[in-house]
Amino acid sequence: MKKPFFSNIFVNKQSLLTLCSSFFYFDISFAIWVILGAVGTFIADELKLTPVEKGIMVALPILSGSSLRIALGIAESGFGGKKTALIAMGVSFIPLVWGFAFAHTLKEIYFIGILLGVAGASFAVAIPMASRWFLPQHQGLVLGLTGSGNSGTLLSTLFGPMIAHRYGWHSVFGFFFLLLFIVFLFVFFFAEDAPRPQNERITGESIIRVLCQKKTWLFSLLYSLNFGGFIGFSSYLGFFLVDEYGVEKVKAGGLQTLLIASGSLLRPLGGAIADKLGGIKVLFLLISLGSFFAFLPSFYFPLLLELTPIFFMMGCLGLANGAIFQLVGTQTASHIGLTTGIVGAAGGIGGFLLPIFLGKIKESFGSCSFGFILFSLFFLICGILSIVLLSEVKRPFPPNPFLESPYKSKKFPFFPFLTFGSKEEGEIEKRKK
Repeated sequence: MKKPFFSNIFVNKQSLLTLCSSFFYFDISFAIWVILGAVGTFIADELKLTPVEKGIMVALPILSGSSLRIALGIAESGFGGKKTALIAMGVSFIPLVWGFAFAHTLKEIYFIGILLGVAGASFAVAIPMASRWFLPQHQGLVLGLTGSGNSGTLLSTLFGPMIAHRYGWHSVFGFFFLLLFIVFLFVFFFAEDAPRPQNERITGESIIRVLCQKKTWLFSLLYSLNFGGFIGFSSYLGFFLVDEYGVEKVKAGGLQTLLIASGSLLRPLGGAIADKLGGIKVLFLLISLGSFFAFLPSFYFPLLLELTPIFFMMGCLGLANGAIFQLVGTQTASHIGLTTGIVGAAGGIGGFLLPIFLGKIKESFGSCSFGFILFSLFFLICGILSIVLLSEVKRPFPPNPFLESPYKSKKFPFFPFLTFGSKEEGEIEKRKK
């Protein structure tokens, strides 16, 4: 009798509980990370912000989060995912209390945005914390399920404007404080770090090794385009609908939620398809389609027609995010915490630049049309180039030659004080002697 599908995936009950913990942690953290984008139209009206100031307001949490992802990725590898997640959630309570009780100026909003970045860095903890419990053939689906925690954006864009309209935008911070507290308790009681190989430890040499891998930078470029596009548009779409089409704020939040849902909910499917067909093939198709759908909104169709290509564009970005991390999970397993931090940081930087770019285009040209055109072209050219280069690198990351090989026969390029080698080279040296 054939076993049920999921019985082949979950190693034990703890793997399921940790996967759920990783998802809930990432989901609520993501909701908190984009909270300024969800209530940005209310804050902008109260503080009389310019288009560029709006862009900076929603971009600061993304920049902060991307910068902190590397640090949290290293912390996860060194101290474990559960402990790192609990500390990060503890820090995330600070901007929520500040926003709920004390924030009244743009400068305070900017500082809150920087602190919200700690929640955005949760990606570098949740992904490896879940990944380590599962076999390579299930990485696409598992990391897609965990990564679909970016559906937390839906919580912000759906409930944020409704709460802000009824009780004021400060109340939104209090609402998410309560949700974060519930998730904190869930992770504390149910999450558990998986056993990990002895060679997975972070050193200066291992960091340099990962940074010198061409794959690290190709994954980073791809993720900066796909996730950067997803989170950047997720943060800015509310302003786009209100400013360009005159949509009422609460209705704009509902439409924004619908558009974001197409990307966040499809991410696990992207990973699962990549498990079956191969991540590179799937990415090639999705980037081609995504660039086409990103170009169409530049024509400024009537509202319903305008939303259609944006919906499909966000769907392509979400699917591609899942496919990218199918490749990351299967090819960088020896240092997935560190690699996830680096790749996730690149995605955050892309998401930081996009809202500011769109705000500047809007301020200079009076609309975002030229911004959609440039994003579409850049997305297509860089995405296809990255995929072509990535397809030439067939071999996954080796199991860390710095830590495992006792033979040191070569100098590391640009870093002569580091050496690396292989067992075969060591045997040759022995025979020569």
